This record gives sequence, C-alpha cells and structure tokens, in this order.
Amino acid sequence: MRRQILVTLLTIMFSSVARAFTRSVTSQSQSLPAKSLVVARRQLHPWGTTATTITTARFLSTETPETTIVDICKGKIQEALEAESVKVTGAYDDPNGSHISIEVVSSKFEGKRAVQRQQLVYKAIWEEMQGAVHAVDSMVCKAPGEA
Repeated sequence: MRRQILVTLLTIMFSSVARAFTRSVTSQSQSLPAKSLVVARRQLHPWGTTATTITTARFLSTETPETTIVDICKGKIQEALEAESVKVTGAYDDPNGSHISIEVVSSKFEGKRAVQRQQLVYKAIWEEMQGAVHAVDSMVCKAPGEA
C-alpha cells in the first residue's frame, strides 16, 4: 500500500515534466537511458484482472552537455535532405519541448509540391515523432531558388 502511494505521488509530480520524454516499456529487459525515472503502475480492472504499465521518463540535466531533441532533429534533417539551411526551434524557445517549428532549404525540394516536401522532412524525423516530439507546429520547406 505504501509503495502504491509512493508510485502515485511520483507519477503526479513528474507527469507534466516527463510527458514529452515518456515511452512505454514492454519489458524490463530493455536498456534504459541514463538519468531515467521508471514508474510502474498497477491497475485493477472492474472485471478482476490487473495490468501493469512501466513508464520510463528521460530527464535532461544541466550538469553535463547533452544533445537536445532540437539538435537531434536538426542533424537528421540536415543529413537526410542535404539541406543548405535548417532551423529547428522548440515551442516557446524550449529546446526540449514536445512541439517544434522547422524551416528547411534543400535542393531535394526542387519540383516537389508542398505536401511532398513536408513528407520528406517527416521521414527524416520519424523516430523522434514516435517519442519526444509530439507535434510540428509549423514547417516551411523551400528550394534554394525560393529562399
């Protein structure tokens, strides 16, 4: 009972901070990133069965320089599209935010419609869209002649 209360309190305290960096872990054998908080929650269903959810939250620290999600997205877009310029910003100037804005100038956009250009960018950051990045608030994709 005491453990359940502790787990519930930790969940409430860290839920808003961890929301952008949370992923469900299907088994305990998976390796966890450094500086992680693991929260296990057992839920009793009305029909008598129980389910256990194990959640891992990754927190970035100011102690050591770490790569932010903005830097990761910028690097992946730069590499995938061989872009002339890439600008990725976190919402409200938060480099680890779950919402980002993207501006890209790439020769790979030549002759492509706006939707096709956006698809190329989403393909480059697909892994991040499954976890740390919740949404792209705005995306501007231009060919070099349009910039």
